[in-house]
Amino acid sequence: MRASYILLLSFSLAIADDKGYQDTIDRWRHQREANLKTDDGWLTVAGLFWLKDGVNSAGSSASNAIRLPRGPAHVGDFEFREGKTLFRSDAGVKTLRSDSDPDGPDKVVIGEFTMFVIHRGNRYGIRLKDKDSEFRKEFTGLHWFPVREDYRIVARFVPYDQPRKIAVPNVLGETEKEPSPGYALFSIRGHEYRLDPVLEGNRLFFIFRDQTSSKETYGSGRFLYAELPREGKVVLDFNKAENPPCAFTPYATCPLPPAQNRLAVRIEAGELNYGHH
Repeated sequence: MRASYILLLSFSLAIADDKGYQDTIDRWRHQREANLKTDDGWLTVAGLFWLKDGVNSAGSSASNAIRLPRGPAHVGDFEFREGKTLFRSDAGVKTLRSDSDPDGPDKVVIGEFTMFVIHRGNRYGIRLKDKDSEFRKEFTGLHWFPVREDYRIVARFVPYDQPRKIAVPNVLGETEKEPSPGYALFSIRGHEYRLDPVLEGNRLFFIFRDQTSSKETYGSGRFLYAELPREGKVVLDFNKAENPPCAFTPYATCPLPPAQNRLAVRIEAGELNYGHH
């Protein structure tokens, strides 16, 4: 009788643990979708305009270098010279930091539009966000593989003696060298795989492609964030694998998986494909 009771108790606790994990992932996914739909989310990104030396006019008129979908014919000028950008308008002149600045970009807000400078390789551009963008209004929600706790994998983290820089391509055809502290080794169905992260703030950022890519999941690959390793271990929770911003807007400049992060295995977990970008 006592053995039966212990077995039943263990089974009940296992069910409770499974439900607790499911609830955790459900909350995370709900927040993921909510973040996309905010006034500052990726669904509001409605334009990208590369700056040319000199004056780049902005407004709804077709003659502008930076074209707004509606509103005043002319709202001001972005003056770009030698990597520096000024915004001139009736309100005055403002020097603008880009998104590569440690303090982040300065934003120009005009009604429902937000514009700021982005820096990619040797190019600078203006990213346009629109609270009334078509992408936001037509958003139909995210879809996911069923949650599977066996895709929450505790990987072995192998640090480099000295941090290295790995080559990370992007959709613009450029390649950036990004700092990497080491790599993760893990097993799926008896086979070992490796993923190389880059550092993003106080997190590890994995850009990967697997054999569901271009089928059930986004073609260029997906993103996965993880906490920094502890005692030689790092948790790779593929139930939190997410689409890059390029899945939601054609005006993002997404990084692509490094060659070594193209996995010869199906990762049937995380976010499914969305849209046609």
